[in-house]
Amino acid sequence: MARAGVVTVIVAATGPSPLWYLTRGTGLVALVLLTATVALGVGNVSRWARPGWPRFATAELHRSVSLLVVVVLALHIVTAEADTFAPVGWLAVVVPFASPYRPIWLGLGTVAFDLVVALVVTSLLRHRLGYRTWRALHWAAYLSWPVAVAHGLGTGTDSRLAWVKALTALCVAAVLVAVAWRLAHGWPSQPGLRLGGGIATVAAVALIGGWASGGPWRPGWAKRAGTPPTLLATARTPSPTAAAPAGPPSAAAPAQPAAAGAIPPPPFSAALAGTLTQRQGSSGQVTVTVTAAVSGAATGTLVVVLSGRGTDGGVSLESSRVTLGTPSAPDDYQGAVTVLDGDQLAATVRAATGAALDLSANLQIDPTTGAVRGTISARAATGTGGGATSDGDTDGSR
Repeated sequence: MARAGVVTVIVAATGPSPLWYLTRGTGLVALVLLTATVALGVGNVSRWARPGWPRFATAELHRSVSLLVVVVLALHIVTAEADTFAPVGWLAVVVPFASPYRPIWLGLGTVAFDLVVALVVTSLLRHRLGYRTWRALHWAAYLSWPVAVAHGLGTGTDSRLAWVKALTALCVAAVLVAVAWRLAHGWPSQPGLRLGGGIATVAAVALIGGWASGGPWRPGWAKRAGTPPTLLATARTPSPTAAAPAGPPSAAAPAQPAAAGAIPPPPFSAALAGTLTQRQGSSGQVTVTVTAAVSGAATGTLVVVLSGRGTDGGVSLESSRVTLGTPSAPDDYQGAVTVLDGDQLAATVRAATGAALDLSANLQIDPTTGAVRGTISARAATGTGGGATSDGDTDGSR
């Protein structure tokens, strides 16, 4: 992973539960298999066949993949329940929107699961059902796919990762191709129905894409999605003059610019380059220190110290300290983190003269080497700042 937020690095230090990874992995595998089920189902209904690949083979493959989806979904559900970090609740497995954890988006997963089960059961009982009844139930069950996509985007903490976006886009593209082929097959019979189906499909994709861009793919989604406050990483802001958490690992400060350091009056923007170190104590306490050189419109050193207690799949941020200064006065400005959201960090710092700055930093961290790069901007503080908050999907959720 080439890019990770500060809190993501802290979470890595605490060692998330293997069940957490298994739940996320099976969810993505289930989406791929469900996509294949939908595409094969469309091909089967359209009587798709090729030389060397008879129609019954498509039907059997469709049935087998559908059964495999149920198995993977069952594993996905069991691992989510077994990982006790998020209070999902067994009732929520069959009753939509009954979970206290992200109820809407988790509830969509329950709806998708129920529809998949209905799809499989009606397929197995096809010869006992009337054709019209079977077909109506079968097509209704295909709603499980868009519902599952919305569930994955709304509940999964990986939805903002580039490769997860690419995988989701490929699944959407596969279904669009299958639907387009189905609508074109047999044209021009029922042109109004086919055209309406195409418009509805495109509109649904556009709607989901617009919602994802303004929701799950934007920072702060974990809180808006309904994650219980007790699972969000929260922090208590220490006084600007509070000492840094005891015992942070020592780290050599990056090379300073050749010119004498200077923190100009706000507003200004500058570049950051430095290192990250982290340490986990025997009691589960995690301390992360970011030391970065500031260059460009301002020159000096930024130091951010974050301390918290590790939890199962996440961390509860308890204290922070931020300093900004020059080589001759490295603690010229002192304060604390006010917002920690993925790779976005905000802090309010104050100088002995009474001048105060609101800082906003975008940090790109290589978790392998600990190298830190990014940008920082400052403006005159508009308030004293409240207790620090952190959403950033750091709660280990699925």
